[in-house]
Amino acid sequence: MMAMADVKHAFAVCAYGKSPYLPECLASLAAQTYGDSEVFIATSTPSDWLYDIAKSFALPVYVNTGASGIGQDWNFAYRHAHARYVTIAHQDDTYEPTYAEAAVAALDATPDALIYFSDYGELRAGERVDDNRLLRVKRTLLRPLRCAPRAAAARWRKRAALRFGSAICCPAVTFNVERCPMPPFVVGMKSNLDWATWESLSRLSGAFLYDPAVRMHHRIHEDSATSELIASHQRDAEDLAMLERFWPRPVAGLIERFYAKGTESNDL
Repeated sequence: MMAMADVKHAFAVCAYGKSPYLPECLASLAAQTYGDSEVFIATSTPSDWLYDIAKSFALPVYVNTGASGIGQDWNFAYRHAHARYVTIAHQDDTYEPTYAEAAVAALDATPDALIYFSDYGELRAGERVDDNRLLRVKRTLLRPLRCAPRAAAARWRKRAALRFGSAICCPAVTFNVERCPMPPFVVGMKSNLDWATWESLSRLSGAFLYDPAVRMHHRIHEDSATSELIASHQRDAEDLAMLERFWPRPVAGLIERFYAKGTESNDL
């Protein structure tokens, strides 16, 4: 567990390479109605380009010189926050102005909660998409958590929301640092390390606070890590491994066949 935080909330922005969408992400954080968030950039691929962008937003940059990889980089970013509540922001995504305000209010109201997460929409070719087949399926999967915080702490509810797939969008999550393990992310998977993390957290005492309002947008584009993993079919194997944590192997295999079709929604 982390020592007492210096500030209440932090956005830790994970940046890789030269994403053309990073300035848009940072601008959305600068526009938050909750004005007291710590914001910084964490990277394992530093460059003058990145430092120039950080300077334009007056943000510090922390460089991971140790073990790298998605999970290791997310954990590195998480460790560098000096806040009670931490959001791991992804460089390609954007946040609605009320995201941090809603996250802080929800977690303040439920001090023993593990995480807060909002609903989300997608960014496709620069356009916001708040409703499509995949988003509707994920919202259906999350119905067990559309309840009072006390009920949302029930282990069966948390696991029921995860047993058919990863319906929780990682950059929409804010961690309650004092209630979560340090570091929080389960390392070992590339595509499903977030799903594996939620599965691990679901075994702990504390609520998953689900906010059904769309408070951030996740960008879908051909250069994203998710798109690359789907194309390589590595995600199929990881999906099956995760489903086997909830179901007997034959049942998990059957579900995975249907789940794989959902990845078609990541196509542009």
